Amino acid sequence: MAARLQLGHLVAAALAAAILGTLAAVAWFAGGLGALSEWDWRAVRFTLWQAALSASLSAALAIPVARALARRRFRGRGLLVTLLGAPFILPVIVAIMGLIAVFGRNGAVNEALRALGLPEIGIYGWQGVILAHVFFNLPLSVRLILQGWQAIPAERFRLAASLDFAPRDMARHLERPMLRATLPGVWLSVFLVCLTSFTVALALGGGPRATTVELAIYQAFRFDFDLGRAATLGLVQIALCVAALLAARAIALPAGFGAGMDSAMPIPAPRGWSLVADVLVITLAAGFLLWPMAAVITHGLPRIPALPPEVWDAALRSVVMAVASALLSVAACLALALTIAQGRARWVEVAGMLPLIASPLVLGTGLFILLRGTVTPQQMALPVTVAVNAAMALPFGLRALIPAAQALRADYDRLAASLDLRGWARLRHLTMPRLRRPLGFAAGLAAALSMGDLGVITLFASDRPTLPLKLYQLMNSYRMADAAAASVLLMALSFGLFWLFDKGGRLEP
Repeated sequence: MAARLQLGHLVAAALAAAILGTLAAVAWFAGGLGALSEWDWRAVRFTLWQAALSASLSAALAIPVARALARRRFRGRGLLVTLLGAPFILPVIVAIMGLIAVFGRNGAVNEALRALGLPEIGIYGWQGVILAHVFFNLPLSVRLILQGWQAIPAERFRLAASLDFAPRDMARHLERPMLRATLPGVWLSVFLVCLTSFTVALALGGGPRATTVELAIYQAFRFDFDLGRAATLGLVQIALCVAALLAARAIALPAGFGAGMDSAMPIPAPRGWSLVADVLVITLAAGFLLWPMAAVITHGLPRIPALPPEVWDAALRSVVMAVASALLSVAACLALALTIAQGRARWVEVAGMLPLIASPLVLGTGLFILLRGTVTPQQMALPVTVAVNAAMALPFGLRALIPAAQALRADYDRLAASLDLRGWARLRHLTMPRLRRPLGFAAGLAAALSMGDLGVITLFASDRPTLPLKLYQLMNSYRMADAAAASVLLMALSFGLFWLFDKGGRLEP
């Protein structure tokens, strides 16, 4: 136990030192922090507003979808659940292309509205930012809430059935306690993603009135080279995210269901109007999330065989880096989650969330400043990208692992102690089997996010590009047909890696 706690503390300390150290390096190189203008504070206010609204909409819409998927069994359900997770793991620029194809000025939705004589909808501005954030984060919210439903022991549903519980009673005694324990973490994860949004605001923000803090940091770097102001904005962003983390932790309560026998009894599924509502909810969610991806696939799939060799080289490089990032991220997640489950060091959870609340632009620039003079940017590009991608995916894995690790400790800690089960034997026979599902999900998520990252790698101007960077270069060269095909390839690889890891976690030992 002491070794496990020590490892978790070491990982947390390394994360905090790396992220806060890079921010300090940027501020030191700039000669201190810079003052914020009225436009910067306007960006802060807009960031908070859009992040809160996006997180609330994503969580609220995910509840009926997750409930419908939890209590309905139909052919293709497993495939649909996997497909619904695709938008979150898609490269942002690919997904934005799909949203524009559907909701843009010449998209299918506006063409239908014009044909009906109805006013068109705009995708640029705050409404586009909200739409894109819900599109990206609704699948993550559904998966996390669905895991909460599936974590309710089947014996509780059997007891509810024997007591002749009505749907209202089920909601009061089973569903609401689970949501009370799950929703704060779900809302926080989405809020932090939206708080650090960059590509969405850059592509769809539509001007100063829809500028996020991350975009303001980029502008301070790119156009003004005001590192002091950028560092100050980075500190403001960290302060906002830490406050949100503490607030979510304060209102989250454990569900208190206890352990079950892992029986496969299905969740009761009411008929009548409830069945109609569930079918409608699943259909609408699937259409909203899968339509934009279908639009991208239709345009780019026929061009894949004609892609030049350098694109395939970049794809192989991205796969290797994604697998390395996933393994590194999951190892750190496991150490942190087991430490957090002991409840003895709250700062460990705060440190585990720091990668999400820190700006990748500030992190990449800080690493460049710290490592310059030691290695060249080309030499540090790939290993630094692997490490940063592993760190940036870590908070999402923690959100899936922490509840499972806490339940593991509450349900089996005394039994393991009575059997003197410790060290490698405990990890092999108890921890890994009980946590295999969230571990597989966390690994798949980390691999997919790393596969589609276009952030740190661009700062180092690598001569060995990843597939997202190669896609970006194709777009800048106006080779749009090749860019569309590369987008489909990138989408397929991201989704394939996620499926392999997630499926591996759900296989019975």
